[in-house]
Amino acid sequence: MPDVVNNLIRILKILELISNLIRPVWFTPKKLRGRNRSAPFLYYSFGSWASGFPSPAGPKANVYHYITVSWSSVDCQPMSVALRQLTVGSLLKGRSLSLTTALFFFTGKLQSLSAQEILHRRLERCSSMAQLKLLHAHVVLLGLSLDNFTLGKLISFAGINENGDLQYALDVFNRIRQPNKFMFNSLIRGCSISGRDPSKAIALYRNMLASGHSPNEFTLPFVLKACASEPSYWMSMLVHGQGIKLGIGSHVCVQNALMNVYIAMGMTREARKVFDEIAEKTSVSWNSMIGGYSRAGRSKETCILFRQMRESGVVPDGFTFVSLLSACSQTCDLDLGRFVHLYIEITGLEIDLFVRNALLDMYGKCGHLDSAEKIFLRMQEKNVVSWTTMLTAYAKHGFIESARELFVRMPMKNVVSWNSLLSGYSQNGQCREALSLFDEMQKAGFNPNEATLTTVLYACGQIGDVTTGEKIHAYIRETESLQPSITLTNSLIAMYAKCGEVPIAMDIFRKMKWKNVVSWNAVIGGLALQGIGDDVIELFREMEASGIQPNGITFTGLLAACSHGGLISSGRYYFERMSSVYSIPLEIEHYACMIDLLGRGGLLEEAIRLIGTMPMRPDIVIWGALLGACKIHGVVEIGRIVLKQLLELQPYSAGLCVLLSNLYSEANRWEDMQRIRKIMNGSGVAKCDAISFIEIGGHVYEFMVDDRRSDWSRGIYSVLNQLTDHLKLEQSTGTYSL
Repeated sequence: MPDVVNNLIRILKILELISNLIRPVWFTPKKLRGRNRSAPFLYYSFGSWASGFPSPAGPKANVYHYITVSWSSVDCQPMSVALRQLTVGSLLKGRSLSLTTALFFFTGKLQSLSAQEILHRRLERCSSMAQLKLLHAHVVLLGLSLDNFTLGKLISFAGINENGDLQYALDVFNRIRQPNKFMFNSLIRGCSISGRDPSKAIALYRNMLASGHSPNEFTLPFVLKACASEPSYWMSMLVHGQGIKLGIGSHVCVQNALMNVYIAMGMTREARKVFDEIAEKTSVSWNSMIGGYSRAGRSKETCILFRQMRESGVVPDGFTFVSLLSACSQTCDLDLGRFVHLYIEITGLEIDLFVRNALLDMYGKCGHLDSAEKIFLRMQEKNVVSWTTMLTAYAKHGFIESARELFVRMPMKNVVSWNSLLSGYSQNGQCREALSLFDEMQKAGFNPNEATLTTVLYACGQIGDVTTGEKIHAYIRETESLQPSITLTNSLIAMYAKCGEVPIAMDIFRKMKWKNVVSWNAVIGGLALQGIGDDVIELFREMEASGIQPNGITFTGLLAACSHGGLISSGRYYFERMSSVYSIPLEIEHYACMIDLLGRGGLLEEAIRLIGTMPMRPDIVIWGALLGACKIHGVVEIGRIVLKQLLELQPYSAGLCVLLSNLYSEANRWEDMQRIRKIMNGSGVAKCDAISFIEIGGHVYEFMVDDRRSDWSRGIYSVLNQLTDHLKLEQSTGTYSL
């Protein structure tokens, strides 16, 4: 009998060789025509591998006929076990379609093997879509395309597995006349995981109910997960209500999913109520609630819940520690972060890459760069998240050169890596370097995302580079896949407003369908920079009428507009209403705006009294605003007192000494002015040269007074002379327009 099997194997190998040499073009087997409508779909959608399909009709028919007739006439019952092992082994080892199909034909003749059994085993071990499509072809050839159990396994792999193809699963599903509950559950799960297509998951759930299938404990958690991705409060309440009606609302998986819905919508109180109602809490329950508190920045509740988790006997895992460390990062709670780190080391828990990255992030955001560097250097395995987290820590705390050096050394980069360095340059005032890096990013083949564009627009606004800002705006309009969010639109408004293009900023603002407080703040702040006080007050009234609650940033812009526009009474009015009407605490920047407003109006004594009522210590901005007012109005004595306060905060400041010297000069106190100059020379204090910017031909250049160093200085001064002549002409005619 072994000789028979060996001969069979030899024949099958010859058959496989012939199959590889003879490759018919697309076809539909005759035995399937008129019986299975899904066959053409399968044969036309599987791609080039389908050309190797064995067909009962065609050039290879004689070979198949010869082998099957010859061997079926022999009494092969003793070899059935060997043949079964050979066939199953061929499938499980992933041999070619022609060989395994030939085996199917033989076993069908010998009636010694269940094709469904082999297919189900192979489907359970399937690891790629290529293998799945081969198996799907077998399903059609063996007449199993109407078997829901087999098709359910196909749909399950394609829809759920990370190597699957959700659209392929949906296409197969749409050709099934009466899909079962397992198929619905598989696709709902596939659409909901990782936020692939949450709206499709909800639509499938509705179709499932319409088909007469009742959801179970495997259905509702993933429907609720889809609701959390949308998020949809009313739909989640409806789904939970249906679960209660069916008696599965108290199932721990359903309650965990409902808790995550509340957490996704920021409703931590409601999530905690659901958590407390869970009879037998799993590690998923504890991790979900701890993660919810962590995302809400409630580190105290996070710690309390972690302690309760340990007391209940549930062992914390990597997800627990990542949530705890995330809470520490958000609140910059270094002590708690160190405690968590120490707890992990004392208990001897295995630290995976995700936990190490979380530790790295915590120390970086808390400003403890030494500890972050130690963890980073000790990491035997690093991914792009590890490198980017360390880079972000350097950039956030002003070590921009270290960030750039690390960026160059990175073995792999993604968009987030570029964004981190871009943000670092912008936040550290190196906006020109940020724009240069943006050019590098595009040349490297990385497409910018919303975070990239938001950072670049901020940099453009800071240096007044409206030309680059307009190019970004054009890119946003021309990119169909990029649907600008409120955040990106707000960045456009702020950029145009800071660059002096107020009409464009207002046009974008007026066309926004949905506005948040940041939208209003952007346009109010932009108008405030231009000194259009009355328009800012009118906008603020519109904001109140729209139902948007102002915040501290809103009032900073409003008070700055009153200061630049000389609207003293309006400034007083809104400053008083901040705490009495809006319950917004007065911050130092609000006091600075009021000191500047009163100082510009010559009300220096009132400004000094206001400084005396401040609950915090006045900083250099407060005293600087008052000193500037003293210079404007020539009040030397108060200026000397103010300067004394400033020098305590910032000793040997060249700018302050120059300001006092100018104050003495305007008051004709020449001896005092000379004394200040001598002090500056004796202490080595020198005034830094001021830098100005000018845009020529779409490029922004920087220059100083009488700057002849650069190659383009001649062009700069040529444009400056033209602007000066233009302004003189308009001054003589009394009309000002650029």
